[in-house]
Amino acid sequence: MSTTQDYQAAEQLFRRPVRPGELVVGDKVRPQWIDGGARFWYAVSTSVGRRFVLVDPAAGTREPAFDHTRLADALAAASGQSVDPDALPFTAIELAGDTVEFAALGAYWRCRLDDYACEPAEFTPPGNPLEVPSPDRKFAVSRRGHDLWARSLSDGREWALTTDGAPDHQYGPGPEATANGTLLRKIGLPYLPPAVAWSPDSTKVLAHRTDEREVRQTHLVQARPADGGAPLLHTQRYAYAGDEHLPLAELVVLDVVEGTVVRAQAEPLLMPQLSPITAKWAWWAPDGSAVYYLDRPRDQRTLTLHRMDPTTGEVTKVLGETGSTRVEPNQWMYEPPIVRILADEVLWYSQRDGWGHLYRYDLSTGELLGQVTSGAWAVRQILRVDEAERVVYFTASGLVDEDPYRRTVCRVALDGSGFARVTDDALDHVVTMPDHQEYFIDSASTVDTPPVTRVRDWTGRVPVELEHADIGKLTATGWTAPERFRVKAADGVTDLYGVLYRPRGFDPARRYPVVDNVYPGPQLDRVAPSFDPGGTGLDAEPLAALGFVVVALDGRGTPGRSKSFHDASYGRLADAGCLADHVAALRQLARTRPWMDLDRVGVMGHSGGGFAAARAVLDFPEVFKVGVALSGSHDAPHFNPGFVETYDGADNAEAWARTSNVDIADRLAGKLLLVHGELDDQVHPHHTLRLADRLIAADKDFELLIVPGAEHTFIDCLTYVRKRSWDFLVRELMGTQPPAYRPAPIPLGPELLGELFA
Repeated sequence: MSTTQDYQAAEQLFRRPVRPGELVVGDKVRPQWIDGGARFWYAVSTSVGRRFVLVDPAAGTREPAFDHTRLADALAAASGQSVDPDALPFTAIELAGDTVEFAALGAYWRCRLDDYACEPAEFTPPGNPLEVPSPDRKFAVSRRGHDLWARSLSDGREWALTTDGAPDHQYGPGPEATANGTLLRKIGLPYLPPAVAWSPDSTKVLAHRTDEREVRQTHLVQARPADGGAPLLHTQRYAYAGDEHLPLAELVVLDVVEGTVVRAQAEPLLMPQLSPITAKWAWWAPDGSAVYYLDRPRDQRTLTLHRMDPTTGEVTKVLGETGSTRVEPNQWMYEPPIVRILADEVLWYSQRDGWGHLYRYDLSTGELLGQVTSGAWAVRQILRVDEAERVVYFTASGLVDEDPYRRTVCRVALDGSGFARVTDDALDHVVTMPDHQEYFIDSASTVDTPPVTRVRDWTGRVPVELEHADIGKLTATGWTAPERFRVKAADGVTDLYGVLYRPRGFDPARRYPVVDNVYPGPQLDRVAPSFDPGGTGLDAEPLAALGFVVVALDGRGTPGRSKSFHDASYGRLADAGCLADHVAALRQLARTRPWMDLDRVGVMGHSGGGFAAARAVLDFPEVFKVGVALSGSHDAPHFNPGFVETYDGADNAEAWARTSNVDIADRLAGKLLLVHGELDDQVHPHHTLRLADRLIAADKDFELLIVPGAEHTFIDCLTYVRKRSWDFLVRELMGTQPPAYRPAPIPLGPELLGELFA
């Protein structure tokens, strides 16, 4: 049974991704570059505050950015308020010469670092979050009504860049279907900043006019608005799979000084999911002489690179590739394309030989010049190209035998020779690229090895050690490191990888219920190879604290490996990330772990994981006896085509129909909890309500929780929703009543948003 102490530990672990420093110190370094990129500072969150560190890679030094005690004393003397040096009352600083500036205690302060005298300073307001500033910080662009406006940052002068915007045919936004309008309203923003990209010389912006005039309208009803008034109707443009009309992006280049508008002389781009500028599918050449963009038809079997002349709008094809399934510039939908424009060449990502590799093309003719990388592994990210030395640096996965998902920093000459590993170990390497290209920041870890963060140069040398993560407070909760495992897929041949979390207070003589914490992809994977559990891993550690064995697995059809491994899901979204693989994995794990009770197996997931959790209970009732489905996309024919058509095919209504839990609701034999937000504008609540309707028609027992006012992630009621989910699993899998424990709500603020959605 789960005790109050277990619930308290679960609450702490649930907060771990959104409360940096509370349980793990030094696991994240976010550099803020100064002196033209020669040095940087970063803040390390602790359980009580922050410490600020200054790093000079060239000198090989790492030291406190200032004397925290002297600054606290000086600030206390100047303000008349008590200041704790271990919990300084600010989160960010400005370092300039021998002074440090910050906002604290209701004022803006400047402290001299020679004598530590603090005094109020003229406040420089932070940038407007709705504006996009130019590289030279002279101008900024923002949305106003349906148009784009420019503002001079020196004198505040404003002027219109476009004047012909109209409702549903406006400049700047991405598609409404993914705009997160409900979440933005909760944090007080009317909309996102415009999707624009500044030219390198700060004279022009690349933007697009978004055309959603013919896109289907959908509606959400807010039962009780913030003012307590009558129910409020929210209308949204949101296409479904198979709809004739999708959102379109008409590329334009706007001259901020001259006021000219140059429109691309080409058909608008399909934009079902993300703005091509936000997704970095459209970008400026390094010298500003051209705009390059990627384009795919609706069947996504051809990917084309185009060049646009920013002065005339003329568009020419540079190169293209066609395949038998979708051709993608990155297996992860939300990561930038792995494409780089060089002086007279293009580095192009392709999976044509079965693995994701780099190829070199002539920029002017589109002629293939050669394959740059090869082997049974995949390029993940281009980090740097040294054109003078003719070398490309990149991260790759598949080079570590025990875990093909771990990333390695590598180098190779552009002619394909001289391949070498810059980080030659078995760890997973997450790279942060600085403004200064001589170095990079490397965080190395595994799922059970806390991260060590270093500055490296491109030979792999470490001039500065930054942080060794301290997990002492994490282990004090009863947390133990998870186990990375390898099993065979349901085909008996393919290797699969996952993570197993043991229950808090684990006793191998006992038998424990099991929860499969599921996310099916195929646009991203469930298990990160690094120490950080990531957003999709939010629930695993808390569930283990409650006394469950928790399993997380990437089945066939998820990204991160070969083209064929990923394509196992093409046209088969109904398999939910190959649930047959999950069943096979559970049985293999239990053979050598008798403490796993396969008579008591549950499944829990959010969004696509909510679909998969319900699907598991419906398709494999003999295995999955209990399911918790949060914000589930249960009905593919009534879901975003940017997801459904990408992975099930653009003209495959039969596959879309199979990818619907609604039509198989009568199979329910176990216990099922359905949870959805009333104002979920990403996966509309009708997905869950349509499933509930069919369950009622089939006379099935289930539980339903509709959360008033909540959006897709339940951002302002996270702990309430998770507590209800935990209670359900404890009752149905453990057969006991959960303790009367109420976790405190997590305050909605920048840290929550930044950490949860990083």
